[in-house]
Amino acid sequence: MAEAKIFAGPRVRRLRNRLGTTQTAMAEGLGISPSYLNLIERNQRPLTVQLLLKMASVYKIDIEELQGEAGSTVGDLRQVFSDPLLSGEIPAGEELAEMVELAPNAAQGMVKLYRAYREQAARLSDLAGLLAQSGHDPSLSGARLPMDEVRDRFESRANHHAAIDEAAEAFHGRVGAGEDLAGALREWLKSEHGIVVRTLPVHAMPNLRRRYDRHSMRLFLSERLYPHDQLREMAQEACQIALREEISAAVDALALSSGEARRIARFELARYAALAMMMPYGDFLAAARRTRYDLSILCARFKVSFEQAATRLTSLVRPGAAGPPFFLLEIDIAGNSIRRAGAEGFPVAAFGGRCPKLNVHAAFAAPGQVLVDHVEMAGGARFVTLSRTLEGPISGFGERVRRTALLLGCDAAQAAESVYGEAVAAAAPVGVGAACRLCERPGCLARAEPPVTRPLGLDEMVAGMSVFDFQ
Repeated sequence: MAEAKIFAGPRVRRLRNRLGTTQTAMAEGLGISPSYLNLIERNQRPLTVQLLLKMASVYKIDIEELQGEAGSTVGDLRQVFSDPLLSGEIPAGEELAEMVELAPNAAQGMVKLYRAYREQAARLSDLAGLLAQSGHDPSLSGARLPMDEVRDRFESRANHHAAIDEAAEAFHGRVGAGEDLAGALREWLKSEHGIVVRTLPVHAMPNLRRRYDRHSMRLFLSERLYPHDQLREMAQEACQIALREEISAAVDALALSSGEARRIARFELARYAALAMMMPYGDFLAAARRTRYDLSILCARFKVSFEQAATRLTSLVRPGAAGPPFFLLEIDIAGNSIRRAGAEGFPVAAFGGRCPKLNVHAAFAAPGQVLVDHVEMAGGARFVTLSRTLEGPISGFGERVRRTALLLGCDAAQAAESVYGEAVAAAAPVGVGAACRLCERPGCLARAEPPVTRPLGLDEMVAGMSVFDFQ
């Protein structure tokens, strides 16, 4: 029988870039030559079944990820066709899948075009009032905003930067932190670079968390920050000095389109480096496994916040030393998405994250408590989620407290090794969806919008449990 062959060059290349490894390193791990891997990535050689199984074993990925990536793109196309502009042109799910399979580049191009259209529509709406008052027409670009471009890059790839992690781990060892990392960083900044760290009162620095004065060689931190946040600011400043080359290389690898996008990415990568330095990969993974990923204990052990420890859990994907593939979502009380990340990228197609029944919304009613749920998607996929509110900088009397909520999730089967998976193992799962407009669960009391795939079932003689009941 002839051996099955798969031409999946672009997917192999995206996998390698997501893992942050080189062709030489990946070829060595797969037992092939770099030149042969290069031909595979250029679709000049097939990905054989044996090599496919080897790749799945070495990098712990789903074989379907290399055989095809229709699921994610089909989900994106569903969002495109959910727009009221296309409400009369909604194709069946099979038609969307065929479109993605037969013309993947065209399908992805349609998604990109739709995103650009939505951005322009939103920007024009926001500027409508200003146009009426100012009497001039601002120059609008069709390109995505730099912040959106950077978010798309980070959300679609694994939250792991191998070179930065290794350098941060080595840097932690050189600093010789012991039990007092904050004190060790202060000493390192002063002795190695002549930088003195000072904490300023609110009236002296009312609107800044951190400011580095190059002329006086002083790093100022706001007294509004909790100790763990002051530690992250010091670690970020130190990493921008000690890990400059690694951070620059990671920025280059993102291939961003503008200088502003590169600046934003550099800041985000410096924050990543700070957490990697505060919680060195090997030590943190070992502690996480011993505590069964109990965030409260990890916070106490590494003297970090819940948000910092949760974010670090999403980065434990080093080949050969990986934890469960956690992902996270942070929202504000109005439901606005602030950030998304994951060990394998944020699972938009599988999880969505916009269902009002997720416990991340209920967390605002129970500040400081950890809420754990076992949820099931319409397609049968199950996840374990835990949510908790996060407190912003210390507020003075009369000031509004900044409070957001963080959801940390993981596939239910892989979350079984955590204390959270054990806590909900026997509980019946809560039925949720990716988003109301894409969810077809009948009689949902939490439904905020009708599904675009079904007509509304309005009847003068019958009233359903939801105001958006459908046929």
